[in-house]
Amino acid sequence: MSPVTDVAPDPAATPPQSAKLVNLPNALTVLRLLVVPVFALLLLQDDGLDNTDRYWATLVFGLAIITDRYDGLIARRTGQVTEFGKLADPIADKALTGTALIGLSVLELLPWWVTAVILVREVGVTVLRFWVIRHGVIAASRGGKAKTVVQALAIALYILPLTGLLASARWWVMAAAVLLTVLSGLDYVYRAVTLRQTSARAMRAATARRATGPSTGTRTDTAA
Repeated sequence: MSPVTDVAPDPAATPPQSAKLVNLPNALTVLRLLVVPVFALLLLQDDGLDNTDRYWATLVFGLAIITDRYDGLIARRTGQVTEFGKLADPIADKALTGTALIGLSVLELLPWWVTAVILVREVGVTVLRFWVIRHGVIAASRGGKAKTVVQALAIALYILPLTGLLASARWWVMAAAVLLTVLSGLDYVYRAVTLRQTSARAMRAATARRATGPSTGTRTDTAA
């Protein structure tokens, strides 16, 4: 089974349909963007010392993650994929995750190097999606999906005002998230490069170059 077709495609790589701009998937994406500052305010309130605000921040984060799961799914299944959705969906996703990670590091709950590793991977994969979009679709791998779930769980556990054993356990969940983040990122780079080299578009370009031949010019000797 081909590694680029066996799982549902990424929203950013799904060809747009003739859909209205104002639709449910786009509304969910915009809603996720709008709640990011609300989430940040709740998380950082009183330097993270207000447990009630931390619980509310966790709830907002969880609901936003759910919309991230379903806006792209609804768009694909109902033929409501739009150029706006393709652009805004990954932006909203990275805005939410990035705000959570940076906020946790500002509160000194999460090491800055963890935040840096995850954000570099997430932004890099988004760039790669658009780099290969003319060549085809790279499906979200099982490792990538596992990364998303574990990463969301780890962030939620760090947002919660946990103590004792649970506070220690969340470190291991985040460690697993970082490992999956790095491995799935490397896998995505490999598959992106492979797709750029083996896609139908790349093959047509290679065939055209072979038919044209080398452009090295031939000098004709006119000496008698």
